[in-house]
Amino acid sequence: ALLIGLWSVWVSGVLLIALSLYATQRLPLSKNRIFSHTSFSDLDTPKITIFTAPAPFTGSSGTKQSLAIRSWLALSPQISVILFSQHHSAASFAKSFGSRALVESDIDFTFLGVPFFHSMVAKSRAFKSDIYVFMDTETILLPDFVLALNYAHNLDDDWLLFASPRDVPNFPFYLDEDRKHWLKDGQRIRIQEDTLGSSWQWSCCDSRMVIAWNNGVMPLHHGVLPPFLYGKGVYNHWLINEALSSGLRFVFDASWTISNIALGDSRRQSNCLVKSSNVSDIEKGSWEYDCNSHLAAVYGLSSLHGFNYSAVMKLVKCDSQYLLNNATEDFLHTYAYKRKSLWKRHIPNCWRSKTTLACVVRTIKTRNETSGCSLKDGSVHTKTLKLSFSLESLLAITADENKTVVLTVAGYSYKDMLMSWVCRLRRLRITNFLVSSLDYETYQFSVMQGLPVFNDPSAPSNISFNDCHFGTECFQRVTKVKSRLVLKILKLGYNVLLSDVDVYWFKNPLPLLSSFGPATLAAQSDEYNQTRPINLPRRLNSGFYFARSDAPTISAMGKVVRHAATSGLTEQPSFYDTLCGEGGSTRKGDNRCVEPGTNLTVHFLDRNLFPNGAYLGLWERKNVKSACKKQGCLVLHNNWISGRVKKLERQVISGLWDYDITTRMCLV
Repeated sequence: ALLIGLWSVWVSGVLLIALSLYATQRLPLSKNRIFSHTSFSDLDTPKITIFTAPAPFTGSSGTKQSLAIRSWLALSPQISVILFSQHHSAASFAKSFGSRALVESDIDFTFLGVPFFHSMVAKSRAFKSDIYVFMDTETILLPDFVLALNYAHNLDDDWLLFASPRDVPNFPFYLDEDRKHWLKDGQRIRIQEDTLGSSWQWSCCDSRMVIAWNNGVMPLHHGVLPPFLYGKGVYNHWLINEALSSGLRFVFDASWTISNIALGDSRRQSNCLVKSSNVSDIEKGSWEYDCNSHLAAVYGLSSLHGFNYSAVMKLVKCDSQYLLNNATEDFLHTYAYKRKSLWKRHIPNCWRSKTTLACVVRTIKTRNETSGCSLKDGSVHTKTLKLSFSLESLLAITADENKTVVLTVAGYSYKDMLMSWVCRLRRLRITNFLVSSLDYETYQFSVMQGLPVFNDPSAPSNISFNDCHFGTECFQRVTKVKSRLVLKILKLGYNVLLSDVDVYWFKNPLPLLSSFGPATLAAQSDEYNQTRPINLPRRLNSGFYFARSDAPTISAMGKVVRHAATSGLTEQPSFYDTLCGEGGSTRKGDNRCVEPGTNLTVHFLDRNLFPNGAYLGLWERKNVKSACKKQGCLVLHNNWISGRVKKLERQVISGLWDYDITTRMCLV
């Protein structure tokens, strides 16, 4: 009897389910179709890593950043924060959070300390996480952030989401000492959208968007990520547009399900993406914004297709249900994304309440009012890029505490070698360098790479694409530019270490070079014979020397420049003949000479520490780096070789190369 009873119950259940399914199919379909996801109480919170680049934690900006980051970490123990910064205040701030907040400085920065977005994204891959988030440091997050990411984490395929910022000019709330509860006037309060009242408004500010993606198999987009300057606009819209165009990931707008509260600051609005009618007023004079705009125009598909919010899937929440809506179609999608298209389900109207449908319609209508944010409207344009800094201001910014700068001079055919040289100096934590461009193309390239570059109006023309190597007329003209620039900077009160871009630095030579006293010019010797004196006639290499800003040096350099101006050779013979006398008449010992008119001493540097390209056959060694390190080289000059291509090949093959020309990033 018991078995018969159980059998009856089972049969009844099956019949009831079948009847329900039949009735469902017979009911009329709703004009809107809705799908609710599994309750989040049944899901584990994924590991979320937030990446950002803070300004120094000082003043009002530091206070806002501190509040924002604390709000992120308070949401879940599964959230950690990576701060890309070179400033000591970031490390001090991160200490109080232990392993949940780390500082990362081993990425590419501009000379002003602005990180590159592509370098940040590349570095993020070194951190193991389920979800990667990039966002502005002055942005408050609320609990709906974790809920929305929980939902996204359970989508069927790889995805990328974004959330537009909500500007809040006055945010009167703060966290308690335990960083667990929001307070206002000492009283606990739960911050929700209605708590902010009417004080907030949607913003199209690109740099303050929240961008997140899962740790999946598919890349974010086809092609490479350009060297955008982080926090300077355009790059988030570019990334969204490229992800949509590539079709490798499901891209959706989570602006209505993630409260991305941007703490108001009018000073930061210059880097926001706004409608075209305001671009000329807000972005005018921002070379960093112009640089990002130029990159967006020449990379990817953004220059061909405008970005339009209305065509993007939107994640909304009504009656505790997460819904995906496409405003261009008259239905809602389910969450099941299958790369090529979304799986669309027809869900009966009777399964959902009228309030849910009304909520969906109201949300969609309100969100569409912000669809005026457009990459096409104002961000993609090409114009001449120009730093808003004179040579004098660049010197003041870059010089070290001893008023010393490292100067290099480059033309466009040597742009990649220039960047390898820059990357090496960055690796050595040397930041007091300047670049003089010999042509317009090099200047534009250097600006986009975040270099402290200036354009020399006295540089010879028509050299951009010439093979300007040793022995050519072009090379003779270019070398004379270097001595003129050094003299100009010396007169401005700065010491100069002139280094050609083909000089590879193993260690920082400045401490040793600075130890030479006043009225001394320290220069590399070009002598390759191990048994001969290193100060023989015309063995002074003008591609690497250190000059102090003192009266004897300035006067002697003036003589070199005047001599070179009347010479049909390069500047190098003018250096030796002027400072050491023709034929070496003022040589002193085996490694010095004295210019009699100014009493300037020229010290020829030890070749074991500063070898030229022919000394000891170092470039022919099987392992050049190991041989040089064993010898104790501070630098190694890639000279005594004919032709730019051969010079480039020798340096790359040897492993003394620090720049990836494909990604435009320094090699790790």
